[in-house]
Amino acid sequence: MSTRGDSDPVAVSSGDLIADRRYGFGRDLASRGDFSAAADLFAQAVEAAPEFAAGWFALGETRAKLGDGAGAAAALREALRIDPRDRHGAALHLARLGAANPDGAMSPAYVRALFDQYAPRFDGALLEGLAYRGPQRLLDAVERAGAPAGGFEAMLDLGCGTGLAGAAFRPRVRHLSGVDLSPAMIAEARARGIYDRLETGELVEFLGAERAARRRYDLVIAADVFVYLFDLAAIARAVAGVLSPGGLFAFTVETHGGDGVELGEKLRYRHGAAHVRAAVAAGPLQLLELAPVATRIESGGTVAGLLAVAARPGDDGSA
Repeated sequence: MSTRGDSDPVAVSSGDLIADRRYGFGRDLASRGDFSAAADLFAQAVEAAPEFAAGWFALGETRAKLGDGAGAAAALREALRIDPRDRHGAALHLARLGAANPDGAMSPAYVRALFDQYAPRFDGALLEGLAYRGPQRLLDAVERAGAPAGGFEAMLDLGCGTGLAGAAFRPRVRHLSGVDLSPAMIAEARARGIYDRLETGELVEFLGAERAARRRYDLVIAADVFVYLFDLAAIARAVAGVLSPGGLFAFTVETHGGDGVELGEKLRYRHGAAHVRAAVAAGPLQLLELAPVATRIESGGTVAGLLAVAARPGDDGSA
């Protein structure tokens, strides 16, 4: 699922009471739009506690809003040095500033921290705030592709989140599995009580383990998950490795007018149609449908996206 919380996903103390207070006051001022005063307080915080990653990150983020690109980049690099796992997403902000390569900027630690803190309010924010309808769009597309009359024997929900997509597909599936990077999201999905199996893990690594264990799926879906992956070729190859012959792979992405991949203002990746086609072919999978789709509303308008359905060719070469 794709979203972004407004609060700090890694709320930790610097170990210095004065630095913590200045950081807290700075965040309050930034939330009210007083970025200049906030930047001064964040600078004081990191002066008092030079190894305070959250303080450096907040300073970089605020300097960027003030138009100080060089100062922002310097602060963000400090945050990344102190926390190389990059739980705050400093590399993403550096990429937005043109100071880092967007490929690889999305750290698993950042995504995990973001969704762990967002999990309890995730469903309400998407369904009520963003009018989210990605699962239904995917279900409609899978049925257009020729879902079996008796349903699918086994389905895998990649980046299952709290289980919104799983709930939509559950009536058409005999055995439903889900995997997500965030333990808190998996806990929410487990509470929903619809999955036969849930695992926490990075998607490509999980799929590799599934292939090694000779587990196969008739359907694999990913609802608004790949906005956190730069290059889709690796995930397409990994999915192809666990699909049964004739099995389907359905997913959505955000898109833009070009062919490649770009990092959007909301710090999510947007994939051009040409990139999606090339990734599916790298599976190798056969593309059955690639169509424009809008799965939610954001900032007063629909978010441009693409919906793709692909198949692993059967033993006779048919999809």
